[in-house]
Amino acid sequence: MGPEEVLGMEPNPTGHDGSKAVRERARGWPHRLFYVTVGLLAGVLTACMWGLRLNAVPPDAASDFRLMAEAWNTIRREYVDPAAVHPTHLAWGAISGMVGTLNDTGHSRFLTPDMRRIERAARRGTLEGIGAEIRSKGDQITIVAPLDNSPAQQAGLRPGDVILKVDGAMVSGLPVDEVVGRIVGRANTPVNLSVLTPSTGETRAFHLVRRRIALHRVTWHRLPGTALAHVRVAQFAKGVTADLRDALLAIRGAGLAGAILDLRGDPGGLLEEAVGVASQFLTDGNVVLEKDAAGKLHAMPVRPGGVAPNLPVVVLIDQGTASASEIVAAALHDAHRACLIGETTFGTGTILQSFPLSDGSALLLAVAEWLTPAGHLLWHQGVQPDIAVPLPPDAVPLLPATEQGMTAAQVRLSRDAPLLRALTVLTQTAQGDPNPPIQRSAHRSLAVGITLRKMG
Repeated sequence: MGPEEVLGMEPNPTGHDGSKAVRERARGWPHRLFYVTVGLLAGVLTACMWGLRLNAVPPDAASDFRLMAEAWNTIRREYVDPAAVHPTHLAWGAISGMVGTLNDTGHSRFLTPDMRRIERAARRGTLEGIGAEIRSKGDQITIVAPLDNSPAQQAGLRPGDVILKVDGAMVSGLPVDEVVGRIVGRANTPVNLSVLTPSTGETRAFHLVRRRIALHRVTWHRLPGTALAHVRVAQFAKGVTADLRDALLAIRGAGLAGAILDLRGDPGGLLEEAVGVASQFLTDGNVVLEKDAAGKLHAMPVRPGGVAPNLPVVVLIDQGTASASEIVAAALHDAHRACLIGETTFGTGTILQSFPLSDGSALLLAVAEWLTPAGHLLWHQGVQPDIAVPLPPDAVPLLPATEQGMTAAQVRLSRDAPLLRALTVLTQTAQGDPNPPIQRSAHRSLAVGITLRKMG
């Protein structure tokens, strides 16, 4: 697999120019009626008209194409507001509707040309907007993760929050592409969101100002009053392995006794970077297994030369941990290398490939599933923590950047419960506990995973 392979980076970061098959993510646009009316139907017709890798109507689908043409022409002829009938939007809605029938909710999807431009900017390390990763779950638009130091994070949006309204308009049930299209915009422009937090039942209103966001992929800081490092990986963009390697070498050079690897709110990214990151902590075995449509497994082994194979490590995960970050968490867990603390992850389990279309848009389609090294399929299930510790509803997770100005007492009073529990576990391990929580919980959770696999 090459450097352009990506695991589901959703509507905000990632992107590519489409010149090669890429594994990627998504974004959005207009009139809801068209999705409902056309849905699956006009999609294949549109695909053919654009030469969507097909130059002719498939012989066995001629009647279906006629049906779609019938729906297309009826809408254009009869809809009460002719000015709202935009052929391109009809086409995009039809294609999005087709992909929506594949039962790969929130992962396989359609990208408009604007969405792909946003993703390319994110790959270069910057983007404009509120900085939140979103996906659809059922008929709800859910925040996977706010990006570090983004307007979304600073305003208090959290993984799992459900977006109800954008600028006063209801968005529940709309395609994620359309919702994203309403949220994104140029820097220094405002957008208003109404958001439901399912864990508390609270609905909150947010006034956000979009801005240009620089994406910091790896940050770390020595936790005040300890000999432990807090290492944050914000996303798996190109170069993150090298950044993490530099951070781990600095941690080793400082003589620190262990590290908390924070993958909370990390929406994922490049598959090769996931392999590279996990390999920094492992000496052998596999990082991930890939299963193709025929059921054939392809193992992606640990790369030699990792700089922290013996450094005690605990991994923080939550609902916003997705895609490549789930691969890393599962790989370290299955190798009994790390204890996972926090909440069950998002549950991304397919590898996407980008198929460019003739107008600059693209189809992102799942072409393979990934399994953990122990053979656990996590699609729609996620990675379960060894120690379940949710972040309190009104607490804010600590970041290495914010810890630089804090004392040990302030860290203890931060109410970042997962981080504080990780600190306790890692301290016990670093001090030579003969039966440390990292090993105890790893074996216990592995047994649970095997049971789930047999049941599924």
